[in-house]
Amino acid sequence: MGKILLAGESWMSQTVHVKGFDSFYTSVYETGEKWLKAALENGGHEVDFLPNHLANAEFPFTMEELSQYDCVILSDIGANTLLLPGVTFLKSEKRPNRAKLIRDYVLEGGALIMVGGYLTFSGVDAKGKWHDTAVQEVLPVEVLTVDDRMEHCEGVTPRMTAKHDALADLPELFPDILGYNKTIAKEDAFVAAEVEGDPFIAFGNYGKGKSAVVTTDCAPHWAPQEFCEWKYYDKLWQGIVGWLTE
Repeated sequence: MGKILLAGESWMSQTVHVKGFDSFYTSVYETGEKWLKAALENGGHEVDFLPNHLANAEFPFTMEELSQYDCVILSDIGANTLLLPGVTFLKSEKRPNRAKLIRDYVLEGGALIMVGGYLTFSGVDAKGKWHDTAVQEVLPVEVLTVDDRMEHCEGVTPRMTAKHDALADLPELFPDILGYNKTIAKEDAFVAAEVEGDPFIAFGNYGKGKSAVVTTDCAPHWAPQEFCEWKYYDKLWQGIVGWLTE
């Protein structure tokens, strides 16, 4: 089975508690990789998880490093995390453009998945900013230049719209999701599933490699417990990675 690099899926939160005259702060670090990581490991894959705060410095800078992986997954990680290494932002030192590296990795035979979230695709306040990067060239969908979040607190149901080998044996209807990133399918894309008429799962071939998008989250809040605990959840991710890396 394959070796996979999962980048993103972590965040830090700070809360201000105000009690009359006094106030204090609490902080927490959280991650959302466990469902996806477990699904892939259950399929026999080896997964290296690189949370956002480490990805800035530790995401590979060279093709030699990146080509050790059969598949790269970008999940809720903004382009700036890779485009602004600390030494560039703080010391004006040059470093390789890792968005271009990911593009070249796919063109040379690698596999890429972009998973939805507040900082993938365009994301909240358009801060994901993947549209203007080289990664856009190897995605089967066009990323918007505005805030692309489609919030659905009432729940919406993704639906399979075309048969694809990666999703064989999955039912037509997915569990409800609570939101997704709105994108536009490219002419060469294979859109296998839609939600509210927009791409939900799409595939593409670029150079010698392949890519896929899943436009909702792999974890709460957009993917509620019903989705993460769906009996086909593991099969969904194993099928996508399996097809991309076959």
